[in-house]
Parts: sequence; structure tokens; C-alpha cells
Amino acid sequence: MDLTLDTFLSRFQLLRPEPSRSALNQRQAAVLVPIVRRPQPGLLLTQRSARLRKHAGQVAFPGGAVDATDASLIAAALREAEEEVAIPPASVEVIGILPPVDSVTGFQVTPVVGIIPPDLHYHASEDEVAAVFEMPLAEALNLGRYHPLDIHRRGDAHRVWLSWYQHYFVWGMTAGIIRQLAIQLGVNPDRRLE
Repeated sequence: MDLTLDTFLSRFQLLRPEPSRSALNQRQAAVLVPIVRRPQPGLLLTQRSARLRKHAGQVAFPGGAVDATDASLIAAALREAEEEVAIPPASVEVIGILPPVDSVTGFQVTPVVGIIPPDLHYHASEDEVAAVFEMPLAEALNLGRYHPLDIHRRGDAHRVWLSWYQHYFVWGMTAGIIRQLAIQLGVNPDRRLE
């Protein structure tokens, strides 16, 4: 069965996130998880510029560090989405946030889930974004597409999730956030969302 926007919204609002360990990092950042309002919704993602110092070329959600001028984590996510891909903050219908996750760069990252119109004209910031693309949300939430890789960093074991969409390699924190959203929505790991 295809995932409709109404199904996504009702599941997101009724199925609250499972309690998880607290994020340990102190520096705050936020990303926008943009769901494109279509009968069969999409998930908007970016590919970071290869010229960036950190996470160059990686698939990511629009977002970044909280500035002193940001009134909240939501405000930070909306500001970054406007700076990176020209999504006007007023066009985002924020429906909630997911539990924060720690990044390898020392940030506690809060994913902000929002619905955006299908007719936005994205304008990628040349300094930060190499590409903007949309993945069908039903496909993104298919847990079977994510494969674990256990790595060791600074004496600690970490599980990283890996996936491909078209020619884009989706992994790390971005894949983890998408996968966590699928789990929150009650997706069975052996099948698609129904």
C-alpha cells in the first residue's frame, strides 16, 4: 500500500518517539526534516558541497548550528533551511521534533519535522549545497533499505546505517534520523509501511 500524507501525519502525531538515551554533546544544532506535501509525500534531502570542511559531499538535511540570534531549535532549523535551499520559514508547517542525536563533530542535533509545499523553487546555496533531491517518503521509511556498519572511534563502538537512493549514498546521522522516524511510525523491519 502507498503511504499517503494523511497516514504519515496521523502516525507521526499518534506514535510518540520511544524514550532514548540522552544526547551527550552540549553544542546545539538543528536540522529540518522536510516532508513534501503530495498525495504520495516526498522527503527532501541535500548533498553537501564537496568544498566544505566537514561532511563534504554527504547527503544531509538542511540545518546547522544554533546561532545566538535563533529564538529556538525550530527557528535555527528554519533559518538554516532558508539559507541552504531557500525554503521560506513561513512555508514550513512544523509538526514536531524527534529526539536529539549526537554528531561526530560534537553537536547535539535536533531533527525538526515539517511539511513543505510541493511547488517551492529550491535555490541551493553554492557554498554549502551541491544538489537538492526528493526521495519518495514510503521508500525512505522502508527499514529494509538500511544496512548496519559497526565502527570503532576513540575506543567506542558506534553503529552507522548505510543506504543508497539512485546515485546518492545516504549514511551516518541522516540515515539514522530517517530510520528512527520509520521506527517511531511503527514500520515493521521486514516490510514497508502499510
